[in-house]
Amino acid sequence: MSNQLRKNFTDGQVKSLFKKYSKKEIKINYILQMLKIKRRRFFELLAKYRKDPDNFSIQYERSTINRKIDPDIERNIVKELKIETDLIKNKDIPIKWYNYSYIKDLLEQKYGQKVSLPTIIDRAKRNNFYFSKPERKAHDREVLTNYPGELIQHDSSHHQFAPYATEKWYLITSLDDFSRFILYASLIERETTWEHILALEAVLLKYGFPLAYYVDSYRRYP
Repeated sequence: MSNQLRKNFTDGQVKSLFKKYSKKEIKINYILQMLKIKRRRFFELLAKYRKDPDNFSIQYERSTINRKIDPDIERNIVKELKIETDLIKNKDIPIKWYNYSYIKDLLEQKYGQKVSLPTIIDRAKRNNFYFSKPERKAHDREVLTNYPGELIQHDSSHHQFAPYATEKWYLITSLDDFSRFILYASLIERETTWEHILALEAVLLKYGFPLAYYVDSYRRYP
């Protein structure tokens, strides 16, 4: 049964189900039917997910994880983690966490080296390239929505979105507050009131009018 789970679903798909279950958006029976697992296995996986959501995996956790690996692979893991650290420290780049799956893909594409995700995470912990995400702080105000289309969140941010780009861009977005579905997203060089009007027009013409529309209370638009 575990083999079938690994064959039919990715880590991200299972994580998404547990995330929605934790938010009480879906019921346990739906997940049991979807994943074709027993309740006991469900709670085992759920406990594992809640212990470390970011690095949750349904793949085998080999007992040989502490064995030695090729020195070249070890060096390249640390090398790429250091590069990732520099990006995280750069406040202009919106990267806050290590992406170990990206490192895994990069090692295979760039160096032709296949390494398991648990091994990369293990090496990251050994070399202090690891930290857990802090729990989100509660908002000053809580907005409760019951269905999609009820509330739209509009926002703008200014970052160096491509790590090796030479300039910053503005990202204007509109999201459905309930589903977090991105209704609108546009990268622009210069932020103007007109750009926000165009964003509003695009969302309303395509999706219709929500009951409410709100922006970041700390954001001052031009």
